[in-house]
Amino acid sequence: MKGKLLGRKMSADLLISEFRKPRQMLGDQEYDGHLSIHDDKMAEDLGFSGAPIEGPTHFSQFVPLLHEVFGDEWFTKGCISAHYQNMVVEGEEVQTMVEKAPDSSGMVAISAQKRDGTPVLTGTASLGPDYGETELDKRMAKLRPSSQLVILSDLTVGQKGTGNPESVRMDMDQHMGDMYPFSNKQKLEKITETHEFYEGESPWGGPVIPLEMISVLTQYTSGRSGFRSRGPAIGLFAGQQIKMIDGPLMIGKDYLLEREIIALSESRRTESNWILTRVLCPDSKEVKAEVILNSATLKDSYANYEADAAALGKDLSA
Repeated sequence: MKGKLLGRKMSADLLISEFRKPRQMLGDQEYDGHLSIHDDKMAEDLGFSGAPIEGPTHFSQFVPLLHEVFGDEWFTKGCISAHYQNMVVEGEEVQTMVEKAPDSSGMVAISAQKRDGTPVLTGTASLGPDYGETELDKRMAKLRPSSQLVILSDLTVGQKGTGNPESVRMDMDQHMGDMYPFSNKQKLEKITETHEFYEGESPWGGPVIPLEMISVLTQYTSGRSGFRSRGPAIGLFAGQQIKMIDGPLMIGKDYLLEREIIALSESRRTESNWILTRVLCPDSKEVKAEVILNSATLKDSYANYEADAAALGKDLSA
């Protein structure tokens, strides 16, 4: 198929999905005792056109394309790495694109766009054990240490989760809590692109956790981490990487999570933490997968931002 991979050169060698309408399933999401940006009223108060659909929801549209490029190995040692560019609200259509052939490092470029051409995300996909320099690798390499953090001022790079290791699992009918008020079964009823491996038997003996639901597995217990920022404030996902090392992750299996802050950064409007979560086998303690989440907190959503900045001796004009 011919087309343009967003942010990349013109290419005649793309796999391109149909346009799909991802569904909003986080309207009732709560964290730190308040509704999130996925609530319509909260999003409107912050100046957004509507409640955004969570970024990893778009990963499901890539799976059939990446399975075609990499085969079943995609589920065992695939890595998707994405920078989220623009929000999508329910009712908008999204199309995904993937390069057909990996480059010399074994990597393909990926992107997603809305019907009108607005970019949704850009990134990379690859296979291990040599995953290449991923989208988030490139972005983290360009980060500069920030001395002006206010909302995240109590966090430090290298800080480990106080709950390490956390015990987690995902059963098919398991409600995933206030952060993710639905089950995997409910997700499969609304998922943009399903797959036979999600529904029942797979080459690994049972249903595989969908790619977008790996984010749910690693995030729904994040309140145990001890990574406390100042608030209440509203955050959103700015980038995400899911790397299978000895996959896939399976429905109905127990896992352990270990968390670590690997970077802190800021922009004009946000303060960001970059958290690495390792998914381990409970018995062998071998790493099954790694997830990096770049979460950005909106400065304007924290009422005490200027007062706290002054108390911390931060020069906001710098």
